[in-house]
Amino acid sequence: MKIKFTKMNGAGNDFVMIDNRDGKLNLSKEQIEKICDRHRGVGADGLLAVEPAQNGGDFRFRYYNSDGGEADMCGNGARCFARFARQFNPGANNLKLETIAGMVQATFEGDLVQLNLSNPKGFELNKTIALSDGNYPIHNCNTGVPHAVLFVDDADKAFLSKHGPEIRYHQDYAPKGTNVNFVQKTGENSIRVRTYERGVEGETLACGTGVTASAIVSHSVLGVQKPVSVLVEGKDTLTVDFKLDGHMVTEVFLKGPADFTFAGEIEVA
Repeated sequence: MKIKFTKMNGAGNDFVMIDNRDGKLNLSKEQIEKICDRHRGVGADGLLAVEPAQNGGDFRFRYYNSDGGEADMCGNGARCFARFARQFNPGANNLKLETIAGMVQATFEGDLVQLNLSNPKGFELNKTIALSDGNYPIHNCNTGVPHAVLFVDDADKAFLSKHGPEIRYHQDYAPKGTNVNFVQKTGENSIRVRTYERGVEGETLACGTGVTASAIVSHSVLGVQKPVSVLVEGKDTLTVDFKLDGHMVTEVFLKGPADFTFAGEIEVA
């Protein structure tokens, strides 16, 4: 079976985009994993499929990590999804995307896409997590998918390869686990973020939901001013804005690039 695809990236977080508006594609976990394989497939952090809307949106957003498992939401993926889906609704200034995490609105500003995300949940600050080399303060925020935030003095020196998987699979986050963000404050309104992504099982060049969670937590704990400018590992900068009343976070916006890379076909058994 040959599948047409478009490769895109959002701040270095890369995706395979597929048009499944006719509903004929029903890819297995193994097929998605093969497509995302960087040696034997197209290579990507995840796969996104455009499907018909079911609940009043313009399109249904389906996102699968590179391990083939479906996830509720992906911020960088949603920006790419919006630019890709816009070709099916030419000239639209905004699109409503139906995700498992709720309705997301995308607005276009040239090559940039701004997302109005659903309200975060699971907002917990100043928790303590026991790791193999000691106890660490940690903060939690679910911005469509769960994220743990750990502040570091120097993101370049963060023990991501050690602490990333240890926190991701920690019993405190069982059974599904969490994404892990290592955050360094770099200015009055700026932070740097490195993310260990669940489902990818390693560091990615950017994570939109992780950037958003990190910005919200950095404002709450360190007093980083809004809108928060976030430098990711891929060297792109994203912008996060929101309203915060106590532990209630609303009107969350994420703005950043969504770029086309190439298009092609892949044979999938």
